[in-house]
Amino acid sequence: MAVTSLVQFDDGARGVAAITSDGARRVTGATTTLVLAQDAIADGTTLAALVADRLGDAIDLNTVRLLAPVGHAHPAHLLVSGTGLTHLGSAEGRDAMHRKAAENPDPTDSMKMFLMGVDGGKPADGATGVQPEWFYKGDGAILAAPGEPLVSPAFALDGGEEPEIAGIYLIDDDGVPVRLGYALGNEFSDHVTERGNYLWLAHSKLRAAALGPELLLGDLPQDVRGTSRIVRDGAVLWEKPFVSGEANMSHSLANLEHHHFKYAGFRRPGDVHVHFFGTATLSFSDGVRPQAGDVFEVEASPFTLPVRNPLAIASADTVKVRAL
Repeated sequence: MAVTSLVQFDDGARGVAAITSDGARRVTGATTTLVLAQDAIADGTTLAALVADRLGDAIDLNTVRLLAPVGHAHPAHLLVSGTGLTHLGSAEGRDAMHRKAAENPDPTDSMKMFLMGVDGGKPADGATGVQPEWFYKGDGAILAAPGEPLVSPAFALDGGEEPEIAGIYLIDDDGVPVRLGYALGNEFSDHVTERGNYLWLAHSKLRAAALGPELLLGDLPQDVRGTSRIVRDGAVLWEKPFVSGEANMSHSLANLEHHHFKYAGFRRPGDVHVHFFGTATLSFSDGVRPQAGDVFEVEASPFTLPVRNPLAIASADTVKVRAL
């Protein structure tokens, strides 16, 4: 049976299930995907091959609580980051947003960066391409588990979905990034804050994010097609197809990975990284303003499980610094 992806779950105790060509099966002796990855590295094999030798009984994933596909015992050692303007067509909404704010006919910085990616984001094998936009989102504490609320801060001006694929990585004992697989996700951002001033991009990205429960093993298909939607009061408020994969991107995944892990601080042994690869599809571009209680849904093949999280708004919290 071919193993295509892994799922972490809790049925009173933590476990890992493998999604195979014959349905979902428990992985014997496994409590987390991270431990399985560490075992595979130590054995010099792949996650898929390791798991194939540990398949146990069938499991109905509808009867257990699904968890995020990766985690860390110490959330500060799981870093969440991302990159934007990486997809063909992704500059249109961003360019219009920033052009309106600047009221300037000249090309915006967003359009300039996008065109740099189109020209040099997919270098020949072994070469380094142009660096993309990059942003930091937070540590492992910001990841909402499947079905749990995406909490927007009380001070946020917007909380909007961003349907994306994220690479999942573990830094091995020699400081080498090892890609465990891919996850479908909702990167989630404050687009109104970003529109106010491009230099507020960093503020707009310091938000929660969600991953679907599935860790897709092996290579990401060149052409990934899915649907992003918002459900309000049980009815679809907004829905639109989205695409990802290198066939629809201005950067290669290898180039995005290089420009993240070129920094030595991101190659600390034992750390886990979740790195979002960007999107070209936003409800914000269509004038949609999500409200508390709305449910974000993202689904795409070859992932068999969706990303589904309701939007919640945090209560106001004034932070005051205390002198010592």
